[in-house]
This record gives sequence, C-alpha cells and structure tokens, in this order.
Amino acid sequence: MAVYSRHPVSAPPTAPARETTGHLLLRAWCVFVIAASMAGTSWLMAFGSAGAAVVVVGTGIVSVILWVSLRPRVQWRRLPWFALAYVAWAVASMLWSAWLGATELTLLLLVSTTVQAMFVGAVLTWREILRAVAAALKWMLGLSIVFELWVAVIWRGDILPGFVRPGEDYTGHAITLWSRDNLFNGGRLQGIFGNANPLAYIALLAIIVFIVRIASGAPRRFLLGLWTVLALFLFWRASSATAFLCALAVAVVLVTILLMRTARRPGERTRFYLMYAAVAGIGGGAAWFARDTVFELLGRSSDLTGRQRIWDAVGERIAERPVIGWGYSTPWVPSDPAFDGWIVDHGVSVVQAHNMWLDVALQLGFVGVALIGLALLAFVWRSWFFAVDRPRWDLVADRPYSALTLVPSLVATILLVQGLAESAPLLNWGWFLIILFAFKIKQAPLVGRGPAEQRLDAEQGDRLPEQREALRHA
Repeated sequence: MAVYSRHPVSAPPTAPARETTGHLLLRAWCVFVIAASMAGTSWLMAFGSAGAAVVVVGTGIVSVILWVSLRPRVQWRRLPWFALAYVAWAVASMLWSAWLGATELTLLLLVSTTVQAMFVGAVLTWREILRAVAAALKWMLGLSIVFELWVAVIWRGDILPGFVRPGEDYTGHAITLWSRDNLFNGGRLQGIFGNANPLAYIALLAIIVFIVRIASGAPRRFLLGLWTVLALFLFWRASSATAFLCALAVAVVLVTILLMRTARRPGERTRFYLMYAAVAGIGGGAAWFARDTVFELLGRSSDLTGRQRIWDAVGERIAERPVIGWGYSTPWVPSDPAFDGWIVDHGVSVVQAHNMWLDVALQLGFVGVALIGLALLAFVWRSWFFAVDRPRWDLVADRPYSALTLVPSLVATILLVQGLAESAPLLNWGWFLIILFAFKIKQAPLVGRGPAEQRLDAEQGDRLPEQREALRHA
C-alpha cells in the first residue's frame, strides 16, 4: 500500500534536539552560582565567615575547572575591558593599601565574582541565562518566605545569625537580628538576607525577570505568574524606600524603551530622547526639592536614615588621598582596625559608604571612580541599544523585538539608582550581573546569533520564533 506524506524525501522530519545530561548539570551549576551571588549576606548569617569563605573559594575553583575543561567559544578581544581595568586597579591597590588584610580578603570575592560571571556568560546562551537567573530568583524568594514562615510558626521569636535565640538580657539593636519575626505583625520582612533592603531589590529584580519570561512565551506561565505575585508581596513587605525609587525609575526606562521601539522613520527617536530628557530633568528636580515630602511618604528621613553622617565621614577621609585612595575593601571588613569602630550605627560598625561612588573614591581614588564610571557607561550604552534596536544581521530590517533584550537595561537602572544610597552594586549579585551582561552583550550582541549562541536551547518554549515556526511546518 502506498504511503503518502507531505514531507519531501530529502528532508524527513527530525525530533527536536534534546539537552545532554552534562549540559543539564552545567546549567544547574550556573543556577547555583547565580543564587550564591544573590544570597550575599545569607551565607554569613547561616554559616558565619568561614562558611561564606568556603562557598566563595569552592564555587570559584569549580567554575574555573569547568571553564578549562569545556573550553567554550570566547572572543577574547571582546571582553568588558573597562570593568576588568577596574578589577586590575583594585588588585594593584595592594601596593598602597592602608588595610592590606581587608584588601586581600575582599579581592578574593571580587575576582571570584568576576570570573564566575564571565564563565556563566560563556557557557550559556541568552535564553538560558534568563532561565538560570529566574531559577536563582525563585530559590531566593522561596527560601525567604519559607524562612519567615519557619521563624513565625516554629521558632516564634527573634533570631540571631547562626540560629541563635536572643536571651532575655539581650540589649543589641534590632539591626543585628537575622529575622524580627514580622511575617504576621505587619513589620518589615528581611528574608534570608537579614536585611530588608536586599530582599526588596531581589524581589524587584524577580518581578522584572518573571514578567519578561512571561512576555517571551516561556512554558508554565501560570506558575511564573504565581512567582510574580510572591515577588510583589515580598517587595511590598520589605518596604525599602530606595527600592521603591528603583521601581519608579525602572518604569520610566521601560516606557521610554517601548516608545523607542515604535520609531519607524529616521529622526523619530530624537523626539523621544528630548521628551525623556525633559521628563528626567523635571522629575529629578521635583524629587530633589520635594525630597522631604517624598521620603516622609516612604517613611524615611530626607538623608535616607542617617546616611549623611556616613557620607560626611567618608568624604573627610577621601580628601586625604583623593587620587589613588586608601586601598580596596568592598565591603569594609569590620574586624579590621581601620573600620572597627570608625563609623558606628546603632552599636554596629558600618561596612559600606552607602554610596557606590563615594565608596570607590575612598578605596581607589578618582582613578577608580573614572574606571568604574567608564565601565558602567559602556554597560549602559550597549544594553540600551541592545534593547531599542531591532535584531538585524542581513537585509531584513523588520524582525520582531525580543522581550529578553529589555533585562540588561532594566537591571542597569536598578543598580544605578541603588548605587546612590548603597554600595551593593560593587559586590555580590550587583557586580555579577554587571559583568555577566556586559560580557554577554559584547560576545553575542544578537540573541540566538553568533559563535556564543550557536547551541540551540533544548526546550521548544525557549526557541526563537523562526525555529518554532520551522518545527510547526516540519
């Protein structure tokens, strides 16, 4: 009996490509690496400084071994050179550091974070990176809500780092607590971080990534919607004034990018740029002159809860060594004599300048400020055009935009605004994502195209639209 088929003999249908077990394990390791960078102070809270050091050193060694073994394609001429120059200057500061022990210790974290971010960018495609970041964020949110539930239902009371219950004679400030048991009393939640601000930033990042995943047509969108609701809940309950400002800035940048994408004729974007500059200028001026009212509405003082005192002290020390600084130490090591008792807040030694630019100026001088400024400028510049330009590698000029390309610009917005009141963009997940996205944009400026993007994602839900169309007609 004759068998009829619509498929030509020369092109029989083939089963979708499937990921190997080795690559699944590799992607799982990348999720752990990203989650470890996002966890930040959680390692210190749970396992102390020794446990945190084991995580930093151990993950770094494993990633280097994997990188050498796998030898992924890397265009070595296309690296984030300004960011690497900043790292090199930080390493060079060991020659004049006034706190050499703190410099050596924190450089280990900086170099490890930098190497691991480039490793993840080298072995994963753009879509896999977004999936891995989303998975890591789910772990952070899930562990935070489970931890707060455990504290409220089982532990029932305040908890100190190391799973220690404060005694009746405990006189320390609430800032030293890992959790304040606020889940059911309406207070600020701190999650596994021991601080409400990092939880708020992670929740905001999760909202962005999950919504982009939903817009990209990712599988299991209903579950992603539930994760987004959890992120919104934790963001609200963390109640961070600077995180609320970050969310506002993200909304403005997102609207601007979407408007830029509507441009059809040369010169149309100029009008949007002028509108954006006017809105940013007027909005920034209004926010500055009405800052007392704004922060009162957010439940904060106009100096962001005593940060002015910290900035003044840091500024005095910057003036003593303005060019090359005092030596790298991000964060400040409170056990070092130079930082122990220098600036004290509620009986605890402060571990950062609460301003990214002041922190860099203190540690690496104006040379370091110039280098980090160039690194961030290059990152923002490339991520902006990565978001607003259509994907194009031939004469076809009307390919659809990808929602994925929004993420680097929105992350850059969070970090730049956060950097005005925190030094967090210089370490942990902030620095990790700066290096990861800066590296990946230079290696693969088009999603799904180029040497770094040649291996296709295994799941059909994460395939390019043209790949899904080809599979439908196969």
